[in-house]
Amino acid sequence: MASTKLKIKKGDLVRVIAGDDKGKEGRVLEIIPAELRAIVEGVNMITKHTKPNATTPNGGIVKKEAPLHLSNLMVVVGGQATRIGRKAGENGKLVRFSKKTGEIIK
Repeated sequence: MASTKLKIKKGDLVRVIAGDDKGKEGRVLEIIPAELRAIVEGVNMITKHTKPNATTPNGGIVKKEAPLHLSNLMVVVGGQATRIGRKAGENGKLVRFSKKTGEIIK
């Protein structure tokens, strides 16, 4: 797979734009670049049945987040979901910016 620059980063606030959790927002906990997926806090929850082991002595049913495809997520800037662009900022380094407001994203 060709490597591309991802527009969503760990820690971004994102909104789900498609699927069962459409409209929900959360922080990105992890990015999986090889699969173009992200794990978002509190979104796309699954139940996983676990056997007893050292970390969970009793086993049981655990709720956890499952990965979502990046195409189903939009970054939220100032309360609005927006597309992301990249342009040269000061020092000539590329910075991300909101295409809706033009605001630079940290």
